[in-house]
Amino acid sequence: INDFSYLHTNCFELSIYVGCDKYPHESELPEEWENNRESLIVFMEQVHRGIKGIVKDVHGKGIPSAVISVEGVNHDIRTGK
Repeated sequence: INDFSYLHTNCFELSIYVGCDKYPHESELPEEWENNRESLIVFMEQVHRGIKGIVKDVHGKGIPSAVISVEGVNHDIRTGK
């Protein structure tokens, strides 16, 4: 569903597996957290990278469904409502 969401709704979703066991036992979770905490926090901080903003018309109102293209990136996105 991640690919579908990105391509058809502009919602970028990720599934991250930090080990070989998709459903570790509850007793293993504290150790898994400690083993992966720093890298997961650094990864989450990356959300602040890139281009972001609001597309507005000359009157300062948001433009819904405006198409945004980036040269060299073969995936246009549309603004929300």
